Amino acid sequence: MKDRVLSGMQPSGYLHLGNLVGALQNWVRIQDTYDCFYFIADWHALTSNYAHPELISEYSKDLLLNFLAAGLDPQKCTIFLQSQVLMHAELHLLLSMITPLGWLERVPTYKEKQAEIRDKDLHTYGFLGYPVLQAADILVYKAKYVPVGIDQVPHLEFTREIARRFNFLYETEALVEPEALLTEFRKVVGLDGRKMSKSYDNAIYLADPPAVVEQKIKTMLTDPARKRRTDKGDPDLSPVYQLHKVFSSGDEQEFVAQQCRTAGFGCIDCKKILIKNVFALLEPLWERRAKFLNSPDELKGILEAGNEKAREAAGETMETIRSAMRFSQTI
Repeated sequence: MKDRVLSGMQPSGYLHLGNLVGALQNWVRIQDTYDCFYFIADWHALTSNYAHPELISEYSKDLLLNFLAAGLDPQKCTIFLQSQVLMHAELHLLLSMITPLGWLERVPTYKEKQAEIRDKDLHTYGFLGYPVLQAADILVYKAKYVPVGIDQVPHLEFTREIARRFNFLYETEALVEPEALLTEFRKVVGLDGRKMSKSYDNAIYLADPPAVVEQKIKTMLTDPARKRRTDKGDPDLSPVYQLHKVFSSGDEQEFVAQQCRTAGFGCIDCKKILIKNVFALLEPLWERRAKFLNSPDELKGILEAGNEKAREAAGETMETIRSAMRFSQTI
């Protein structure tokens, strides 16, 4: 049997290029090697978007479309919606009973997200306790691996600590401590030079039509020192060049860097090469996305089949957990 992998994404906005090259492409690569469970984390989206739950449904559909358009194959992996597998909520409740408050308060992203997202009130129990729900997401499938970058390993350790505490308290091995499946998550800069993010609204979205993608790249910031066509520039100061490092070949990167430093061509010429390469990546995705967008019954069937498979796997785990906690016995 293949080792199981678990990962998910929040439907907190439309998916963008950073999500594609940072995570989705890797998910597609490993679906042949592992027993992969990929989910739409709609309950997690409520931690910051609880005031507008109607948006979560729209963003969830966008996620599903892009999962499939990027190349995830329902015959090779399980794609499901978190809120349709109630075992996540049950295990979250049980784990919350044994999780020390101090563990939650020291999670690095707790204060980071509060500082980053200032237009929403994140002083809620759900936001503080989201790492417990995240742990439940992983543990309920007995996932051996979780794809993470090196900087995310401490977050996974929280899940491992909860699993160890549960197994110790109830003298069981019901919960599997997941391991990191270390992956290189390439950083993709946004239109303004900061990290591409839904929160910053500086992204190229996978749902953007070709004309919009082209216009966004054409209006991107470049080296501020190049005020005129004849001015020499420094490519390392240009967000456009940072995108070349992700989407262009090595030869193209050397060429545009040399042209920038010598004022061999203007910034619009540099952007034209980037547009060509981004389109080469997105055009097959746009084609598949349009196919699924016009096949709502197929989308529904894929999700329902994935939900059922996820419920079956999670249900087996919960039977073991209830037994370990003596909740399987009748009064």
